[in-house]
This record gives sequence, structure tokens and C-alpha cells, in this order.
Amino acid sequence: MSGFDTVVHLVYLACAVCFVIGLHQMNAPATARQGNRISAAGMAVAILTTAIVLGHNRSVSAGAVVALAIGAFAGGTAGLIAARRVKMTAMPQLVSLFNAVGGGAAALIALGDRAASTQAAVTGVLDVAIGALTFTGSLVASGKLAGRIPGRPLTVPFGRQISAGLAVLAIALGVWFVAASDAPPILLAGVAVAALAAGVLLTLPIGGADMPVVISLLNACTGTAVAMAGFVLESTPLIIAGGLVGAAGAILTKLMADAMNRPIIAIIAGGYGTGDAVTVSAGTTSAPVREITADDAAIQLAYAGKVVIVPGYGLAAAQAQHEAVALAEALAQRGVEVTYAIHPVAGRMPGHMNVLLAEANAPYPQLRDLEESNPEFARTDVVLVVGANDVTNPAARRPGNPVSGMPILDVDKARSVIVLKRSLGHGYAGIDNELYTDPRTAMLFADAKAGLAALLSGLHAYAS
Repeated sequence: MSGFDTVVHLVYLACAVCFVIGLHQMNAPATARQGNRISAAGMAVAILTTAIVLGHNRSVSAGAVVALAIGAFAGGTAGLIAARRVKMTAMPQLVSLFNAVGGGAAALIALGDRAASTQAAVTGVLDVAIGALTFTGSLVASGKLAGRIPGRPLTVPFGRQISAGLAVLAIALGVWFVAASDAPPILLAGVAVAALAAGVLLTLPIGGADMPVVISLLNACTGTAVAMAGFVLESTPLIIAGGLVGAAGAILTKLMADAMNRPIIAIIAGGYGTGDAVTVSAGTTSAPVREITADDAAIQLAYAGKVVIVPGYGLAAAQAQHEAVALAEALAQRGVEVTYAIHPVAGRMPGHMNVLLAEANAPYPQLRDLEESNPEFARTDVVLVVGANDVTNPAARRPGNPVSGMPILDVDKARSVIVLKRSLGHGYAGIDNELYTDPRTAMLFADAKAGLAALLSGLHAYAS
């Protein structure tokens, strides 16, 4: 190994260390931005080093250099525009699109690179199969999240049988490609077509309630496809980066599935919950509920010593994160202790709610997860639930219903609960929320954005 090769490997190792440090720092909101920068810097150095290696080895033509430059400029420009223009409420579908791009790019690498060994052939087949499936699956997931495709489970006649047949076909073509000494490229293309179709058929039947888990699972698939592409190209940075993303995505998938009390196999099978339906009536349950006006709720919040705000997807859909933070700041100015209790599946992707509140400049120490929040509810004066449903349903503590065993926020243990919601409509699980009929719960029927603004106005009027 020459001195140049040694330096290159050391630089790649440093880049890998940056990936690991950046991923670790993304565990906490306070350090997530710095972690993102460190990871991005590591990837930038890895790309630059690869360009230097290609130039040093003179392994690319002038035309290839032009194509690479155009691709880098186009991709960088598209990423910059998307990052600046996308709304935080649209972040889940953007992440799904990024998953699709990553999976598709990895599949194209294997399709365009001739396997030189059995190992390269095996990893190439896996790369194409996983990458192509991730590409179409992520596009469907993005469409569901953006509302371009209905969020309800969409079943295709004999869809599961067709998916099983496509899997058998992809495996057969893959084995043929690996075993044949001079396998025609059409075999690998057949694997890609089968995987593309399977991605659509597997994602369509999955409902909106399972989208947080699906996004994590597709992210894991993208990382795995990238790692396989690294083996095809014999690129250490790709193998390390893909392995990290794949492992992190797999761990997060398991955590998210546990948070919803849903087996991963059941999620892949599809057919659960949507959240698409918009109810307009004030009540859908026969049990009585207690309503409250915005002014009365504001007075109750003003008198509280400790308030916990529980944001749900209703807050994200109404883009009411700024109103929530403004209300929290106004309460804090009156000496009220305010925190946010965030359930792992509060939004439509892992960490979605944390990002929304951070965008509105909510102090990081106030953002508490489920494990941190549940012990605090017993000493909380008022819990303000904004657009959250199933994640606060006490029915989860009893067996025999769709949310049984699901980890929930124990808001019913607080002294008082105010639920800000448009209606008593069901959540993704399709059952009544027993919290709403609890004697300590008061319902404030309003859109999240308008309701929080009304609470803030009432608080200011009371203070004056």
C-alpha cells in the first residue's frame, strides 16, 4: 500500500468517525443541529477525497467529470432549495422522498456496474432488490403523507399473492444471475422491475397510523441498499455510512413499533388506521363530556403552578407550533412551570414534533419524552392536550381493544386536563378516547391554531 493509499484510508476513517459522532449527537434536540453539521462535513470530505482518488488514478474520462459535476450541482441545488422552502409540517414526505432518492441511486449503481466476483454479484442483487423496493415504497409513502394518495389502506385484488410471486421471481432471477458465469444484465433488470412493483404493492395497504414506522423501516432499507452499493464499488465510506443508517433505522423501527404496540410484521401486512377522515360534529360518543370556553380555560391555565402541553398531529396539521410556544412563554412569564410531553409517535415521523417545536424556538430543556413526562403528571395542575388522541387514551391499560398495551402519556393522572380538539372524532385506532369522558377533563372544541390563539388572548385579557 502506497503512502497515498494510507492517507486516503485514514481520511475515510476520520469521515466514518464524523458519521458516528454526528449520529450520536442527533439523539438530543440541543445537539442535533451540531451533529447534522459534523455528519455533513464528514460526507463532504469523503466526496472530495473520492474525487481526488479518481483524479489521482486517472480512472474517469473528461465526459464523466462533466457528468459528475452536473449531477453534484443539480443535486446540491435541489437539496438547498428543498431545505429552505419545505415547511416543517411537510418534513415527513420530504424525508420519504430522500429515502426514495437514496434507494434509487443505490440500485442504479448496481445496474450500471458489472459484477467482477461472486461477492459483487450477491451484493449487487441485494442492492438492486432493496434499492428498487425502497424507491417505489418511499414514493408511495410520501404521496400518502402529502395527501396525494389517500392515507387509508388501499388494497389491490390478490395483492399479497402477487407480492409473494414477485418475491419468488426476484429470488429466482437473483440466484440465476449469481450462479451464471456470464449472466445477461436483463436478469438484474428483472429483479429491479419485480422489486419496484413489490414496493408499491407492499406500501399501498399500510394506513397513515403506521407511517412513522414505515418511514423508519424505509430509511433502514435505504441504508442497507447504500451499504450494498459500497460493496459493489468497494467504497469504504459508502459501506460505513450505509451500515450506520441501516442499523439506526432498524433500531428506530423497533422502538417506534413498540411505542405503537404494533408488531412489525403486522405493520408490513397493512390495513391499519388512516386519520384521513375529518369529523365535524362536536361529539361521537354516547358518554357525556364537559365543555369549556377559551376564556375559562385561560383562567385555569393562569392559576396553575405547573402546566404540561401535549402536542399531537392535530397541532402539526394546523401548523400551530408557534401559537403553542407563544402560550407557553406567556404562562412562563406569569411564573407557571411549563413543559412539553412528546409521545414517540406524536407526529408522522420520528422526532417530527420535536423539530416543529424547535422551529418555533421552544427551549430544548422543556421538550420531554414519554419516560420523562409520565412521572410528572401526578404533580401537574393542568395538562393541555392539543390534537392528540390515541397516545393519551387510558384504554391502553386494559386488554381487549386496538390500543391495549400501547405506551401512552398518563395525562389522566394530572389534577385537570384540557383537550383542545376539533371534535370527539376517533383517532387512528378507531375507538373512543376514554380521557374525554373523565370527570377531570374539559373539552375545548376548536382548530389547534385558532384555539391556542384564543387561549393566549384570554390569558392576556385576564392578566390585564
